[in-house]
Amino acid sequence: MNIKRIFGSILTVLGIVGLIYTAYLFVNTSGGTRDIKSLIIYGILGLIFFGSGISLVRTTKDEA
Repeated sequence: MNIKRIFGSILTVLGIVGLIYTAYLFVNTSGGTRDIKSLIIYGILGLIFFGSGISLVRTTKDEA
């Protein structure tokens, strides 16, 4: 049981959820009422979490 790999998986899932939520906000709001600030914040946080999670899972050595 590798804690780094589990934490990386959690970060990856949080990143995916953030990106999906950003897409949901983008699709379900019209042009005049679209809140650009929340789209940018959720999108950037989703990308950061996703990237760091994938990087952490990929660089952690699998030791049994």
